[in-house]
Amino acid sequence: MKKSSFVAMMLGTVSGVLFALGMCMALLPEWNAFGPGVVFGTVGIVLGLITLLVWRKMEHKAPIRISGRVFFLAALGIIGALTLGVGMCFCMVWENIVLGTVIGLVGILLLLSLIPITKGIK
Repeated sequence: MKKSSFVAMMLGTVSGVLFALGMCMALLPEWNAFGPGVVFGTVGIVLGLITLLVWRKMEHKAPIRISGRVFFLAALGIIGALTLGVGMCFCMVWENIVLGTVIGLVGILLLLSLIPITKGIK
């Protein structure tokens, strides 16, 4: 394993755990820790961005250039993930299985469409 991959794995794991813990703290009213949860979640996001920058630097890759295509792909990924999450909420929270399954499948299709859009079909 390359040093850059190991560093990215460690920093990514720590940032993911901090973000997940922060979201649990903020969104579970039983924990009564909204303020600290927001702080933990923010630290997790910032550490995740730092991880990306450190990994790209260690791999000697060019900085990410923000263009219309990158913005579109990010928006498509966010919309797909949110759509999948709404479908899961319909199924598990609101007990509307049919509509939740349809919405969730639309979210999955949006996320799957990212692969041919980014990599292309050869």
